[in-house]
Order: sequence, then C-alpha cells, then structure tokens
Amino acid sequence: MPRHLTHELRNLLDRGRDRQLRLAVTGLSRAGKTAFLTSLVNQLRHAGIDARLDLLKSAREERLLGAQRISQPDLGIPRFPYDEAIASLESTPPRWPEPTRGISELRLQLRYKTRRVRGLLGDTATLTLDLIDYPGEWLLDLPLLEHDFLSWSESQLRRTGPERQQHAEAWRTAVARHRPDEEVDESRLAELADLYATSLRRAREAGFSHLQPGRFLLPGDLQGAPVLQFFPLPGVGEPDRQALEALPAHSLYQTLKKRFRFYQQHVVKPFYREHFRRFDRQIVLVDVLGALNAGPERFEDLSDALATLMRSFDYGKRSLINRLFSPRIDRLAIAATKADHVTPDQHANLVALLESLLAEPIKDLRYADVPVRAFSLASIRATETREIETDGQRQPALRGHGLDGEPLLLYPGDVPDRLPENEFWQRQGFDFTAFRPVPCRSQALPHIRMDAALEWLMGDKLR
Repeated sequence: MPRHLTHELRNLLDRGRDRQLRLAVTGLSRAGKTAFLTSLVNQLRHAGIDARLDLLKSAREERLLGAQRISQPDLGIPRFPYDEAIASLESTPPRWPEPTRGISELRLQLRYKTRRVRGLLGDTATLTLDLIDYPGEWLLDLPLLEHDFLSWSESQLRRTGPERQQHAEAWRTAVARHRPDEEVDESRLAELADLYATSLRRAREAGFSHLQPGRFLLPGDLQGAPVLQFFPLPGVGEPDRQALEALPAHSLYQTLKKRFRFYQQHVVKPFYREHFRRFDRQIVLVDVLGALNAGPERFEDLSDALATLMRSFDYGKRSLINRLFSPRIDRLAIAATKADHVTPDQHANLVALLESLLAEPIKDLRYADVPVRAFSLASIRATETREIETDGQRQPALRGHGLDGEPLLLYPGDVPDRLPENEFWQRQGFDFTAFRPVPCRSQALPHIRMDAALEWLMGDKLR
C-alpha cells in the first residue's frame, strides 16, 4: 500500500477511536500564537519532569508520561520552528521567537496511563495532537468568503472610523480621481493597490486589527502578483449593482471584481479548505491589553474583527460520523494573553473584560450547546510579582526587564471588568509595558495557567 494511503488509514482509525485531536490555535497578529504553541510543546515534553502542570489532571495524577514530536501528516508544509523558538528564548539576552511568516505544522504523540475504577492505573495509551501555525493576518481573510466584491467594498468603507481614515487618506485622495466605468490602466491600478496596502500596514502599526485582505500585509510568494492588486471602491453600493454589472470587462469596477473573485477562489478558499475545516477543539488568543493600550477605536475594531472571524468556523456537537468525515469544533477556550503584564489582582478583571469583548459570539456558542471557557494566561511568563510602597500603602507590582534590557519595577494599571465607556477612556490612561522573556536554560518554560487551558482543551482525552 502506498505510504500516503497508509498514513490516511492510520489517521482514520485514530479518529474513529477518538485518539486524534486537531487543535486550532486562533489569534490575530501579535496575539501570541507562536509563544503559545512553543509553550504547549515545551510543557508536554517536560511533563513529569519539571513542568508545573498541577491543573492538568493527568499530570497531577502522574499519568501523563510525556510527548514526542513525530512525522507530520503533510510533508509539503514546513514544520513548526519549535527548536528555533527555544533557541531564541535561551539566547543571551533572551529574545521572543520570530513572528509567524507562513503556514507550519507540528504533530505530537502524547503517552499516558489510563484510569481504571477506584483510581487504579490501567494500560498505556497514546493521543495524537495536530497543531497548525499560520499568520494572523491571513486569518482575517476567512470572512471574505461571505461577500462578493460590492458587499465587501461597502463593509470595508463603512467600518472606517476617523483615526483609521487618517491612515488611508493618501489612498482615498488618489482613488477618488477614478470612475468605476473608466478603462483600467494596469500601472495605475498597481499604484492604487500599493497605496491601499500601505494604508493597511499603517493601520496595523497603529494598533488596528480588522484589516482585509490579510495577504496585503504579509504577501508571501504572492508579492507583486496581480491577484493582490485590488481594493474596495468608494462611492458605490447595492443600489448601483445593476448598472455596475452592465459595465464592460475592461472597466475599473469589473477588473476589481474579477480580481477579488480570483483572490477568494484561489487564495482564501484553499487556505480555509486545507487548514480550517477539520478542527476538533479551538483556543482563541486575544491581546486585550494591547487593545486597551491602543485606545477606544482600536478596541472596538478588535471586538468587531473577532466576532466576524468566529463565524468562519464550524461549531457543534460531535458524533462518530462527523468526527470521521466532517469534524466540528466541540469545545472552545478563549484566552486573554500576556497576563503576566498585569498584577495577579487584575487577572479576574482581565477575564471579565474578555468575556464582555466576545459576548455575542459566546452567547451564540452557548445556545448551540458548545462548551466555552475564558482564561487569562501567559504562555511564557516574563515577569515576577513584587510589592512596592506608595504613600504608605503597599501594592502589588511587576519586576522584569523591558525590551531594551532595562530593569523595571512598576504597577501597570487597573484593568476594567467590562467594556469601557467614553468617560472611562477620557479619564483613564493605560501603559502595559512590553517585557522581554526571562532567561531559561533547558527547563520547562515558566507560564501562567497553561495547565488550566490544556486541561480544558484535551483533559477529557487523557482519561
């Protein structure tokens, strides 16, 4: 039997016995996906040695024997750069791993002892865990599948607030000189597309999240290709549809429509079909603190981006049939990352704020009877908790090193426990400082509540 068919048959048998788990680690750019995946692999590799996993029941009961990296299912996709990430964290001075620039995969095999009645240990069993890493920028393209070019144009221009408009001013001025019915000039079209891509990059640097198309931010091997030379068209809407559809093929509108359609069918849809339709569990990582730092318009933009994005995944109860042939996400974790950047007394507020930020998607998931749990976590802890005295009062503080290496001892500020109102933004300032990782040599990475997240996501598979 050919080797690839042997692998497929083994995968099918493992899924039928519920011994294979595909985990979607979902997050927008800078949410901490690479750090989370690095820590996840590291904690499981160090299970039973020096990893602190008390909240993972199989580890606490000393039944989790460890994990090994094994051959991944798709040999045409690069392996997740775990060794390179660890090397960065162990360098002098330590550095955060490089952000994701393309798709990568990793397959782990977990070995554990099963439980029998009255707490006795049973046989040794294995669980195969498949992980996929990908740029958060590309993730934002999934909602494009809900649109055609005209509805997408309207949605993009409708959500642009005053701060976002500033970053797109040069593109808006340039595109306003052109009509939907004019004949396309290829070189001018490329210039306008480049101006639009520049506006997206500037918005990302300013802290905005809901940026489409995602490949404009990280083109990869599509750099310079005509498929990335389109943009939303101002001044047209649904009432103009009939007239626009009657325009000739060489018109600006029809050219943009054709390229948008090609991007949907040949870039977004294969990415979704090959990597996002077969997940069993999911964790959504959210940089809530970064959004608070960035201000109200960016905070609202993040909420909108996440709510739109989560409509792109299949959620629901699993049966043997759909586990084999049409997997659905049957359990979800949402996690506010970088919890080590605020003091422990603010962690509960951080979780409450995250739940408020994703209130509507959570309601829909609970209505569909999909279990959801919110966490605050730090995949790789970069600070220590201390106390400082201010005006005779002692209060918690954080000690660590800034990205420039300078030692810091500070109280970053209070986290609101609900969505901030306008008055709150006007009177409250946020300064959640970025820290570099702590030195760590050949040992389990320090973390906050990674074990709780692992128990929620896979604990029931390690019984």
